[in-house]
Amino acid sequence: MLSWLLLATAVQEDSYKAQREEMVARQIKARGVSDPAVLHAMRNVKRHLFVPASIAAEAYSDGALPIGQSQTISQPYMVAYMTEVIKPSPTMKVLEIGTGSGYQAAVLAEIVKQVYTIEIIPEHGKAAAARLKQLGYDNVEVKIGDGYAGWEEHAPFDAIVVTAGAESVPPPLFAQLREGGRMVIPVGPVHRTQTLKLIEKKRGKAVTRNLMPVVFVPFTRQGQK
Repeated sequence: MLSWLLLATAVQEDSYKAQREEMVARQIKARGVSDPAVLHAMRNVKRHLFVPASIAAEAYSDGALPIGQSQTISQPYMVAYMTEVIKPSPTMKVLEIGTGSGYQAAVLAEIVKQVYTIEIIPEHGKAAAARLKQLGYDNVEVKIGDGYAGWEEHAPFDAIVVTAGAESVPPPLFAQLREGGRMVIPVGPVHRTQTLKLIEKKRGKAVTRNLMPVVFVPFTRQGQK
């Protein structure tokens, strides 16, 4: 017979599962995200484990949430949309810039072969690495450092996902994108509306498409405050 604690945990998890289903139906599918693998990942990743416990009840709300040190976990729709536009597949190697709590990395890891993710804030990077490992995401490697330089030893990448607003596209990241690869990145002024851009490498050149206006936390460089 289940203990009261186990029963309470099971009931709570059932509640969160229902919230994930509703999140996918109302926030994601209804806005046009249709990739079955992306929808499955969004249903499967337990978002409430990637936010502070004090706001776990808000984990499936339609918006970004604070995770500490002026950083946020992105709106569920934005995570799903950015994942879909890189056209993820099981053979891909993806670089993420801006690990945060690890949620976007977990969503990617549900679909692609390998995720490399870089976080500049040590506390977030260490916590995300431990969280992802505990949840069984063995195909994610976390590095603490300046994401501007990318992760050259693991390049080239099939796709790059940048989850912070940059004033321009970092040249090292484009250099580490394989031929035919895709990068999704918010570009624009700090603390103002940016443009989410999709950049494809074709014959070594950048082919850029503007996707939508967005507001992301700033892309932080080493030594910046």
